[in-house]
Amino acid sequence: QVQLVESGGGLVQAGGSLRLSCAASGRTFSSVAMGWFRQAPGKEREFVACFLYSGKSTYYSDSVKGRFTISRDNAKNTAYLQMNSLKPEDTAVYYCAADWHGTALRATTAWGSWGQGTQVTVSS
Repeated sequence: QVQLVESGGGLVQAGGSLRLSCAASGRTFSSVAMGWFRQAPGKEREFVACFLYSGKSTYYSDSVKGRFTISRDNAKNTAYLQMNSLKPEDTAVYYCAADWHGTALRATTAWGSWGQGTQVTVSS
């Protein structure tokens, strides 16, 4: 398994930006598919974005497309989620995921390793 540690969450006003980081260890990072999910209070964990292995293929949920960007730095074994034009509805705990099982990348069950989460709060 891959060990994941998220950071970068916080409180920001609507329209602002944050960059989340996910530091990975335990496996060669360049071979790892990485994803970001989020869970708001009282709601199920939902897919936000991911890239597959080489990082050339990226996927986003419709709710964040055009505002969020997922990226990776292989030298630092770190994945990032740049979040711009934040909205109050983006408020959630954001989780990094790895060990993709190869199917249904938007499903939580498709990922085998998770970080502890980082809180993002967007005020109106």
